[in-house]
Amino acid sequence: MNIHLGFEIGYQFPQPTPMILTLSVHYSRASDLLRPDHLLTKPAVPATAYRDLFGNWCTRLVAPAGRFVLTADTVIHDSGAPDIVVPSAPQTPVSTCQRPP
Repeated sequence: MNIHLGFEIGYQFPQPTPMILTLSVHYSRASDLLRPDHLLTKPAVPATAYRDLFGNWCTRLVAPAGRFVLTADTVIHDSGAPDIVVPSAPQTPVSTCQRPP
């Protein structure tokens, strides 16, 4: 089955704001995209992309002061099969996570 995915996220920034975004489809599913999931910004700003230690595509940019909008739009092919369930996977409540010093 084909799944349409996309978003439009709007911000209002009082000053230039550095951002690291993890809004792209995971690299392991890149071959399932029927068209690229390019991240677009309005206004257009320079951005750099990299993959983090978990394989997520990240985008680093500095949003300008004022209205700033992020959009993406694509279609991904998926089998429709449910995700694998791992009942033994540990979960840590957010309330018990330690803050860095």
